[in-house]
Amino acid sequence: MRRRFSPGRVVAWAYLVIVLVVTIFPFYWIVRTALSNNYAMATDPSSLVPVDFTLGAFKRTLGLASPAEAAAQGGSAASIDLLSALRNSIVYAVLLTVCTVFFSALAAFAFSRLRWKGRNALFAVLLTALMVPQVLTLLPNFVLIKDLGLLNSFGGMILPTAFFSAFNIFFLRQFMLGLSTEIEEAAIIDGAGPLRVCFRIVLPMSAAPIATLGLLTFINTWNDYLWPLLVTNDDTVRPLTLALAVFKQSSPQAALDWAGLMAATLVAALPMLLLFVAFGRRLVNSIGFTGLK
Repeated sequence: MRRRFSPGRVVAWAYLVIVLVVTIFPFYWIVRTALSNNYAMATDPSSLVPVDFTLGAFKRTLGLASPAEAAAQGGSAASIDLLSALRNSIVYAVLLTVCTVFFSALAAFAFSRLRWKGRNALFAVLLTALMVPQVLTLLPNFVLIKDLGLLNSFGGMILPTAFFSAFNIFFLRQFMLGLSTEIEEAAIIDGAGPLRVCFRIVLPMSAAPIATLGLLTFINTWNDYLWPLLVTNDDTVRPLTLALAVFKQSSPQAALDWAGLMAATLVAALPMLLLFVAFGRRLVNSIGFTGLK
């Protein structure tokens, strides 16, 4: 049956279209700028299509263009070691994600499945950490990392948040509270201890929210900028977010290589876009299972 026309339906669809355009247009503008020639782009900056279409920006970003080719297309003499920065971001994001998710899962199991004195009171204290702005912890963490001699190292970037995340613990605890206790009780009767119950029963049953939490943590770590900026100044450990900033500021007296910068940004954002497209539905479903609103 055909649905009847209603003004409310038209307004709802118009609103969705506007939101979709506002959301997608910045990504389109990045692609348009990356495919343009820097010199030609200045002649028609408001064009909605690439100006003097070229792949030169991607060649400069990947180190495939010669200085003469870069200069001919309006590229600056600045360069970015994209592959090295990409490797650093992968190492940083993967190590921090594995550590954070693993220890958060253990803490969530303790708060949701084990009975011990002061559990609820300690969890209430833990929740207060969600209300502490990150900026208040930057200076103490920096002093700690400096005193430990871990500046300019992956350990220095990972250590402050590797063992504790209030949101991650709360996220997994909400899901584990809803798990059935029959299998767990049967395993305890058969002689299984807390660790065996955790690793053989509870964690496998929580695979979906753990995967979602890993995805969220990986994305947040991949986009992290402020903390790596404080503890690193060496290209050997500098992640991609810092490399893009250095590329932007490397030639302040010359015209900025907007096409090259947008090409590098697109390459940096592409892995996250692919992850979200592949696991977006699981992400939404798992958040719904936890009871978060």
